[in-house]
Amino acid sequence: MARDVVVIGAGIVGAMSAIHILHGGDRVTILEPEEPGGEQSASYGNSGWLSSHSVIPPSEPGLWRKVPGLLLDPLGPLAVRPAYLAQALPWLLRYIASGATRERIEATARALRTLLIDAPALHHDVAAEASCGHLIKTTGLLHVFPTRNAFVATSLGWDVRRDVGIAWQELSADELHAREPSLDRRYQFGVLVEEAGHCQNPGAYVAALIAQAYSRGAVKNVGRATGLRIESGRLRAVRTQAGEIECDAAVIAAGARSKKLAASAGDHVSLETERGYHVMISRPEGAPVTPMMASDCKLVATRMQDGLRVGGQVEIAAIDAAPNWKRADILRAHALSMFPELPRDLDASRIRYWMGRRPSTPDGLPCIGYASATRDVVYAFGHGHVGLVGSARTGRLVAQLVAGKAPEIALEPFDARRFH
Repeated sequence: MARDVVVIGAGIVGAMSAIHILHGGDRVTILEPEEPGGEQSASYGNSGWLSSHSVIPPSEPGLWRKVPGLLLDPLGPLAVRPAYLAQALPWLLRYIASGATRERIEATARALRTLLIDAPALHHDVAAEASCGHLIKTTGLLHVFPTRNAFVATSLGWDVRRDVGIAWQELSADELHAREPSLDRRYQFGVLVEEAGHCQNPGAYVAALIAQAYSRGAVKNVGRATGLRIESGRLRAVRTQAGEIECDAAVIAAGARSKKLAASAGDHVSLETERGYHVMISRPEGAPVTPMMASDCKLVATRMQDGLRVGGQVEIAAIDAAPNWKRADILRAHALSMFPELPRDLDASRIRYWMGRRPSTPDGLPCIGYASATRDVVYAFGHGHVGLVGSARTGRLVAQLVAGKAPEIALEPFDARRFH
């Protein structure tokens, strides 16, 4: 018998979940307070990477030694706003611990690999069905380094990637610049991950998927979830600011705002707002042929439909704290240094800044699975830096859980109860 399912959140994870639940024959209501794919969402402003090799946790051995610097440098690639430190401290301690040893890094990599493997192909299939297949590209992703020694210095992460089955091609300076003529000559070594891909317009992609869900019968509900009504171990309704939506099941895919909803379903998760920034430069004179990550600048540069997007920066702060646009200024300066053909006096009309809120767990693993209070509630949040790439399989897993079927991968590493 078909059930009534409320998908809370219309970002990329919510969109994928709705589409796959509809495929299973259930009725879906999509609860979202704002326009899907709009600038308010983390799904809109990411760097577009379908990086199936992003299996390494954000933390690393010895990070604890750098914590004083993170607090003293408000414009560093990873920073914590001092006023928010006390609240973020439990998350930060878990964050540091998650990458403290190679064994922990390997465990995370093995789990994430099961979630991310074949992601570009999964996205291609869903996008084709939604008539937006042109947005998905499978031309690989590139990491660039000033020297080969700089690459060797990051060998722990690459060794672990190799151990979980990820391959790559090393590029000499000549090979790199033959492939990337706009790139500054200070980069003398490259690593090409051919299995990966990218999305040329993540915001448009999300909007197209949600439109596809509506065309298949999903109901639109403009509102924000405030809690759940659970009675005798069964979900009865999703509470909103405008009243209740009666339902048989719900999916919590509300991104950075999922923490309170999970608490109402019996799980106190470690979830923080990890804010990221990007700069968009329209009609760029210089830009990468292949989306690339620069090791020295800690940023990603991608040629999008609307221009060059340079994204990066990690800032831990309150969810509603005002942006620090100086962080975007840093990204702009890095873009000019990476691509010398860009004019030093870029006209302001060609530049747009953006700040978004990644929903991040301290160990880099999302929460996917049943809530403690009831199997009528399914979690699909906390993807951090792998929200776009991980969404395709997450949507499939959500539909399997809603239908009471065995998930296609082991979900124990993603269980929200790991934070209890």
